[in-house]
Amino acid sequence: MSKPLVMMVDDDGELAAMVAELLAREGWAVHTVLTAGDGDRALQQWQPEAVLLDVMLPDANGFEVCRRWRAAHPSLGILMLTARGDPMDRVLGLEIGADDYLPKPFEPRELVARIRALLRRQAPSRVDASVLRFDGLVIDPMAREVLAGAQVVSLTSIEFKLLVALARAPGVPQSREQLSAAVQSGRYMPLDRTVDVQVARLRRKLAQASPGAEWIDTVRGEGYAFVPRGPSARP
Repeated sequence: MSKPLVMMVDDDGELAAMVAELLAREGWAVHTVLTAGDGDRALQQWQPEAVLLDVMLPDANGFEVCRRWRAAHPSLGILMLTARGDPMDRVLGLEIGADDYLPKPFEPRELVARIRALLRRQAPSRVDASVLRFDGLVIDPMAREVLAGAQVVSLTSIEFKLLVALARAPGVPQSREQLSAAVQSGRYMPLDRTVDVQVARLRRKLAQASPGAEWIDTVRGEGYAFVPRGPSARP
């Protein structure tokens, strides 16, 4: 089996070399670039499973790069690694398509744990491989594909995991803590606000792909529930 490939895009050469050495010790292949332009070329050439993306690059805004890469590569794992630790920056990064967000300076073991969780989410296990079918919506965990009618719904890895976790228990409310545990392996748990942001993005994408249908309800005091109401169920 080939090693998972992680690409780091950061203009801090010393930090990039340190992270590359750290990840290599974990058994991962690592490719580092210093600019967004080099990242574009490397992404096409090397097709990494995950990317560590800095916000402040010399030739581009990392948020815009994240938005563009997410649109072009829906299954790519993106972890934003930046000195900007403001909570609203984190929310913005998640809203535009990042799977995770880690401010500098960071604990090396936490970075490794988050990358490991991200790579694990890129390859759903066979245990979760059964296709979920609803009126107007098909969720295929093995292919990591969601179809609304005949239209493919482009989701990030966290959005996809969130949808699968909800759809496996239709009508059953799940708390934010349960959903966090379902989409994030390891000890790190996202803030409640992060879960809300991901659910809002998931709802918006499903609504755009299947107008008139409803899939996720907010259950006051409990969390969220998957309550499929496909287009044919609407008056």
